[in-house]
This record gives sequence, C-alpha cells and structure tokens, in this order.
Amino acid sequence: MWHWLSAPEYQAARFAVTHLIALIYLIGFVCFLRQFRGLLGERGLTPVSRFVARVPFRRAPSVFHFRSSDRWLAGVAWTGIAASLLAQFADFAPVWGWMLVWALLWVLYSSIVNVGQVWYGFGWESLLLEAGFLAIFLGPAHVAPPAPVLWLLCWLLFRVEFGAGLIKLRGDSCWRDLTALHYHHETQPMPGPLSRRFHLLPRPLHKVEVLANHGTQLVVPFLLFAPQPVATVAAAIIVVTQLWLMLSGNFAWLNFLTITLAFAAVGGPPVALPDPPGWFAVLVLAVTALFVVLAYWPVRNMLGRGQVMNRSFNRLHLGNTYGAFGSITRVRYEVVVLGASGPAGPWREYGFKGKPGDPARRPPQVAPYHLRLDWLMWFVAINPSYGRGWLPRFMAALLRGEAPVLALLRHNPFPDEPPKLVKADLYRYRFTTRRDRRETGDHWSRTRASDLVPPLSLDDL
Repeated sequence: MWHWLSAPEYQAARFAVTHLIALIYLIGFVCFLRQFRGLLGERGLTPVSRFVARVPFRRAPSVFHFRSSDRWLAGVAWTGIAASLLAQFADFAPVWGWMLVWALLWVLYSSIVNVGQVWYGFGWESLLLEAGFLAIFLGPAHVAPPAPVLWLLCWLLFRVEFGAGLIKLRGDSCWRDLTALHYHHETQPMPGPLSRRFHLLPRPLHKVEVLANHGTQLVVPFLLFAPQPVATVAAAIIVVTQLWLMLSGNFAWLNFLTITLAFAAVGGPPVALPDPPGWFAVLVLAVTALFVVLAYWPVRNMLGRGQVMNRSFNRLHLGNTYGAFGSITRVRYEVVVLGASGPAGPWREYGFKGKPGDPARRPPQVAPYHLRLDWLMWFVAINPSYGRGWLPRFMAALLRGEAPVLALLRHNPFPDEPPKLVKADLYRYRFTTRRDRRETGDHWSRTRASDLVPPLSLDDL
C-alpha cells in the first residue's frame, strides 16, 4: 500500500546520513560535557540555573527546567553520548525503537540549545536539531527509506546553501566585486593550520574561489531536486566545496553536517526492502505536511529584502533560515587577556585553546569540535557589546582562579596563585608574509591597538 512512499534506491544514502548525524550528535554532547561547567554550570559564566529562573518553559523548552545542577547537566551529557553511540546500531531495532533513540537525542540536545544562551547561538546548532529531527523519520535499515523525508533533507540543504549565497550577494560588496577572500582567510573566526597558506594564494585565484562559491550556493542547490544522476553530481559539487572550506578554516561541525545532508541526494541501485508500516507512513506524511507549512517563513525571509541569517522561527528549531558571512571584516583584531601580581607587573598572557594568541603558534585544527569561548572572543573583538553578559564574570573568575573557567583555557600563567590584576587589550593581527615567516618563524604579526578592559582588581568588580 505504501510502496509509492518508499525510495529503496536511497538505502545507502539513508545509512550515510543517519550514521554521520549520530556522530555529529556525539561531538555536540562531548563538547557540552567538556565545557558546560565553565560556561553554563553552577560556577560558570552564565549559569543555567539563573536562566531558567527568569525564562519560562514555554519560551525555552528544556529538561533543565526540572533540575539544573552540575550533576544533572553532566547526566544529560552522558545520556546523550550513550544515545549517540546507540544510534549507530539502531538499524537493528524495530521502527518504534529507532524513533525512540533518535527522539531522545533530539530532546536532549534541544534542551541544551534552548538554555545555552549566547554560547549556543550559532546556526549549526539549529541545523543539527533540524537534521536530527528528520532522522527520527528515516527509519532503520530493514525498511525502505521514506522518500518525503529525503526530500525534506534536500530542502534543508537547499536552505543552507541558497540562503548563504543570497545573503552574500545582498550583503557585503566584496562578494560582488569578488574580493571577499582577500580578507576572509585572515579575519575568519577561527583560522586553521592551512588558513595562512590560503590567504597567501594569488589574488586572481581568490576571485576564482568566490565565483565558484557563488555558483555552488546559488545554482547547484536547485539541481538537488533534478533527476538522477544530476542530483548526485550536484551533491558531489557541494561536498567538494565543503571539504575546501574545512581545509581553509574551523567552522565547528557546519561543513561536516552540510556534507552529511548532501548524501541525501545521492542515489544508487535499488535494494529489495519491505515498505514501512502503515502507522509510520502516516507519521511521515504528517511531518511532511508540517514542514510544508513551516516553509513559509524561510521562503519569505529569502525572498524579502531584509533577509536575516540563522533564524529559528519557533521554539522547536524546525523550518529555520540559514546563512553565513553576509559581511566580511577587513581587519583582524584579537582580545589579549593578561594578568599581573601587582601594578608594576610583569603582565602575563593567558592562552586560549583555539583562537590566535602567541604569534609563533600555528592555528590549530579544531573543527568539528567547537570551542565556544574562543568563538565569542572573536565577536567581542568586533564589538565589545557581545561580551556584556559574561566578560566581567570571566575577568572575575580569572582573579579568583576558578577552576571551571580556567579549564576552558590552554594556558594559565598563574598556576600557583591567582593574579591581583587582569586586563584585556585589543591587538591587530596579520598573517606573516613568506619572508617574515622565514626570518621569525611566526605565523602572525601583531601590534597593540587599544585598551579593551582596563586593569581591574576584585575590589573593582
């Protein structure tokens, strides 16, 4: 009866999509486990307990409204890790078991995002939740994949790519005059080990990169809905582009997840599989109808003149709009945090795990892991208002030597006793030229630009 709903030629696609989403969920829960105490815990920069005390459940649905202790947060993280691993083997479960595992993953991670405040305000959080919700309805390997869910995954990928392409054309003029990559590799939030090499490529090649980006994001997404093998070719182009981006910078799991979605468009030889049970097919059709309705808001956003990036139009993070780098910063500034044992100094620099600091240090490979404090420091360097809700608390934590916050850093220059004073300066950073690199061994050159936070003691705070 439900044969028309099945797409047995996408069995391999379903396998790739679900197993990769489960892996990204695992990364997300591990990130939360390793960072929540310093960011969201009882002694964190923006404690969940304070958030849920002033924001009702209806505005931020989350299991943390019931309890928000560090032990409870850790329990959610470990449960999510276990469910992520279990999802890798859920193909052997009955359909209802499959749905239960994937629904648990979605509920737990949405609970984190909804109380994650500024640390979880990134587009790839909603992207993971939307992809993870659709995975609930892909079903295990012993039934045929439902075609409507595969179409919805392609529609999700379309919004990611086409939305990003539109915001670039409408936003910064450097995307239209093809000069964006004269700056982007140097000024992006989290440069990677090869970012300097990409920055030093010939400028004509940078223009070719921008043209290729426009083609991939503005033309290729429409081909995802074309007959095979055109859809597979379109998916392959997107995968190659995303691999290029992964080599040139660290964007958490955004590129990894975009590649994952591209597999939904890759067809293959059909596999003999039974059709899904009737009750499951009805749920698939209901979810499809829901997403047809939800499509109104992202379509209106993409077609409207005031297009916004990475916006969720509902508390469930479904039917979102996406986009990235509608504007490009031309100059890179970095927040350099220092401490001293007294007014006379000397001032010693705190080291961050991912963001540029020591000019001699090569930018590390971080993605698909996400260093949330480091990313927010990039925003603070652009506009200090991004740190209004947590930067004073961060400086106070350094003065008190608070272990949960110090664990977010790579290097604490005061291992024995906290400093008496801390401050934050703004520095201009540039990639070194090939000649400077040979002479100094440094990857960056930096010059002090201005004060950001003047020297503070605990009494000042």
